Amino acid sequence: MENADPIIIAGAARTPIGGFQGDLKEVSAPGLGATAAKAAIDRCGISPSEIDELIFGCVLSAGLGQAPARQAALGAGMSEATPCTTVNKMCGSGMKAIMLAHDALCAGSAATVVAGGMESMTNAPYLLDRARAGYRMGHGKILDHMFLDGLEDAYGERLPMGAFAEDCAEAFQFTRAAQDQYAMRSLENAQKAIRDGSFDREIAPVTIKADKSGLKTVSLDEQPLKAKPEKIPLLKPAFRPGGSVTAANSSSISDGAAALVLMRRSEAERRGITPLAILRAHATHAQAPSQFATAPIGAVQKLAAKTGWSLADVDLFEINEAFAVVVMAAMRELSLPLEKLNVHGGACALGHPIGASGARIVVTLLAALQKYNLSRGVAALCIGGGEATAIALEMP
Repeated sequence: MENADPIIIAGAARTPIGGFQGDLKEVSAPGLGATAAKAAIDRCGISPSEIDELIFGCVLSAGLGQAPARQAALGAGMSEATPCTTVNKMCGSGMKAIMLAHDALCAGSAATVVAGGMESMTNAPYLLDRARAGYRMGHGKILDHMFLDGLEDAYGERLPMGAFAEDCAEAFQFTRAAQDQYAMRSLENAQKAIRDGSFDREIAPVTIKADKSGLKTVSLDEQPLKAKPEKIPLLKPAFRPGGSVTAANSSSISDGAAALVLMRRSEAERRGITPLAILRAHATHAQAPSQFATAPIGAVQKLAAKTGWSLADVDLFEINEAFAVVVMAAMRELSLPLEKLNVHGGACALGHPIGASGARIVVTLLAALQKYNLSRGVAALCIGGGEATAIALEMP
């Protein structure tokens, strides 16, 4: 039964996605988060001071200073009286922030909430293991915060996530050629979306201090237009000798942020705000950490059970392309038609700022539903540690 006063999305925005040490390298994660949050608030026509709470995902928080979400909120012009929470649920951080906002609104704990995610993988620091006690003798070790806390399994041999993507490719017998073909489609879709302005309704430009020329504005996703498609078949396997997973059919290290303003439909009506979409339901699925690549399948199945929707009745899907095999496995197991998936490209082309992507794909899904005048959409993504989350949107 549908909720008579559902949670709606009143505003949404994302920054462009910058490449590793690329266009957004000078901006911190909270700085990116502030840009996305302010744009989302401005687009729904309310003041930042009217936001009751901000919940933001961020995975690589070492070196950012206290309370990264709080920094983003104040940077966006929110009141010092606005409580904030930083969420770390790996790649699902930004989506989990939306889910927590939804539940807070349902509980009556707040009337207006900003939720999203932010990440500057470029600025993740290196860490000195055991330095606090001092190095008495011999060699020390420098750890990469990005790898340790973002890209490596926490169990056993601490393998990179790509090693498990290789296992998925073998289990499903996905060839290198099939993965490259999927990645090429993602790139072509993203390039087309940039060139025809499909992303314009999503993107909040980022203004950056330039060395000599004062200020510069970044308004386009950086990586798709720099990609060289002819090199995709020539790349060496990235995670296993003789393997099939490469840098091209995986997501790239990136920087970016995304944010949404959520409230009840009655609150939107009271404020004279036209809802962009209704958040019908959300779901989480967990299984073995090494099986994270197939976890979105379970999350989408749980979501379908909650909404009562047939997957055939869903118009568009955004499934995060952490690796091409993640989407390919979901397509096969859920019988999803390719033409409904990631119609403006995905992380294989755009990049995957890990704390932001869960919110980014919701913003992108919403914009695609608007552009094509469609009704229902599902966003889902895999999460390091063996989990996945999914959200169902319906246009009002």
